[in-house]
Amino acid sequence: MRIYLGSDHAGFELKNHFAARLADLGHEVTDVGPAVYDAEDDYPPFCVHAARHVVADEGSLGLVFGGSGNGEQIAANKVPGVRAALVWNVEIAELSRRHNNALLAGIGARMHPVEEVELMVDAFLTTEFEGGRHQRRLDQLADYEHSGTPPALPRG
Repeated sequence: MRIYLGSDHAGFELKNHFAARLADLGHEVTDVGPAVYDAEDDYPPFCVHAARHVVADEGSLGLVFGGSGNGEQIAANKVPGVRAALVWNVEIAELSRRHNNALLAGIGARMHPVEEVELMVDAFLTTEFEGGRHQRRLDQLADYEHSGTPPALPRG
């Protein structure tokens, strides 16, 4: 699988850990940065670039790491066509893929031990999208993203 990684300074070490771990597991990993630790860096450029790569590379997934993962997934979600989820446990990692077909996971490096993040990432990368009613919902969001017209409210 092709996986794109991005982070800020708070997620830098965890990103590097996963760049090596995922490559060792046979994945094709692209680390969009940062390449060196800088305590003053900002996450938007790295997360936006990771997300843009994922959208352009059908079948790929992405991981963006920061202190909490919140800003990172928000930044990734600014890229048209992206569905990035804030992942904080294995169940959420699975549901983000199974029900939302998330393309990127935002993960907080300050929130979890490495071993726990490994379980979350493994779940995110191996869980398949269910489709069905979930696809209908994603289609509504995609239509809104492209047209700017919100889905109609149900009558009732």
